[in-house]
Amino acid sequence: MSEIYDKYETVIGLEVHVQLSTASKAFCGDDARFGGDPNTHISTISLGHPGTLPMLNKKQVEYAVRLGLALGSEINQTNNFDRKNYFYADLPKGYQITQDLRPVCVGGNLTIRTESGEKSIRIHHIHMEEDAGKSIHDMAPRSSWIDLNRAGVPLLEIVTEPDMRSAAEVDAFMTGMRQLVRYLEVSDGNMQEGSMRCDCNVSVRLKGATTYGERCEIKNLNSMRYARQAIKYEVKRQIDLLERGGQVEQQTLNFDPTTGVTSPLRSKEDAHDYRYFPEPDLPPVIVTDDNLAQIQSELPPLPWELEAQFQTEFGLSEYDTKILTEEKATGLYFRALVAHTQHIKAAANLVINKILPYCQEQATPISAYPLSPQKLSAFISLIEDGKVSNTIAYQKLLPALLDSPTQEPLAMAQQLNLIQSADEDFLTQLVAEVIEANPDKVATYRKGKKGLLGFFMGEVMKRSRGKAEPKSTNALLRKMLDS
Repeated sequence: MSEIYDKYETVIGLEVHVQLSTASKAFCGDDARFGGDPNTHISTISLGHPGTLPMLNKKQVEYAVRLGLALGSEINQTNNFDRKNYFYADLPKGYQITQDLRPVCVGGNLTIRTESGEKSIRIHHIHMEEDAGKSIHDMAPRSSWIDLNRAGVPLLEIVTEPDMRSAAEVDAFMTGMRQLVRYLEVSDGNMQEGSMRCDCNVSVRLKGATTYGERCEIKNLNSMRYARQAIKYEVKRQIDLLERGGQVEQQTLNFDPTTGVTSPLRSKEDAHDYRYFPEPDLPPVIVTDDNLAQIQSELPPLPWELEAQFQTEFGLSEYDTKILTEEKATGLYFRALVAHTQHIKAAANLVINKILPYCQEQATPISAYPLSPQKLSAFISLIEDGKVSNTIAYQKLLPALLDSPTQEPLAMAQQLNLIQSADEDFLTQLVAEVIEANPDKVATYRKGKKGLLGFFMGEVMKRSRGKAEPKSTNALLRKMLDS
């Protein structure tokens, strides 16, 4: 049976909707924040009352250009808004202000990572538009309720070329796009709040075919788990239909996560069905050369730029790099830390194993971590220079510094009597006591079981309460045991 499905190739293109983190809506001053009591973030303008006129949100244009520049898109320096006419119960104006013929960004790409390596996913275009409201179907048995708080919230729609071949690639693209919009601070990317969602255009074709099959669009997937389930079901449905001699009809589909099944909403509309025409109440958007230069100059380091720096310049592993660059704040914090220390791997371990878990437990951003990069650098140096043991530093010194963040690490270590000693008389006495207390193990060691050296080191460390300097202690143990 699997041979039937192996004959086919899946083809997927995405329409990704990114809700922008502006204070107000796209074409009026209504509050654009998520939540609030139903129908409280509205006005006569967002409801499209007669006699009201839209006014463009400048931040929406800036955010669109910022994303386009990061993706390598060509910026249309003169772009226009259009009306897309259709009826939704939660679309109060009866049309959506969007962009059709002249979107703000054209082209570009996003590189994703898959199990088989890197792959570039081409962007067809990015356009600005406004969101619809929200229909709620589970509040009453015989009616739907409408919340228009979201109506008019600014969106960017990112339309890809049909370059993806699996649900895993869709997942990788959405993960990469979510990371990018958060780096750029144009959106929080929270799929669970609808800040980022996608429509999946799915088709199948025989492997080796050069033409695309008929596609079906699965609407409003706001979870990657649901997207994977929906794509898996839809691919199987289309192949089964073709194998029975049927034809795939172009449709818009809904996905029900409780059943795992897609079902038709309507026949897929083409552009002429929406009766696009130029938005008469908004003039063309002009992005000047100065605007472009200003936005370009304010772009933060991008995820792939930090990844390249951390692996090539800092010599970190792919695993460490992935964790340190997942969030921009973490990447910038780590970069600030290594500006003060040459112990790069130790700094990475500190951030990954201690600082990030602390921030998660305390629900605090990494930028608010109590210890400055300078103090953390001094803390790392105490370990790397052999003045405080790694275990003692993390178990005792670091918690003490977090309780007293104004203290210097060396002063705190001295105050807590944590400084390791390489004094020969001090170490000789400790080693002699351990050898005298364990004659049987000494005899076994001298018969050739050299692995017992670790046991003797542990005993010396216990007696010294972690103050014996390991390198000197190890050398002295070998000397006295072998004599």
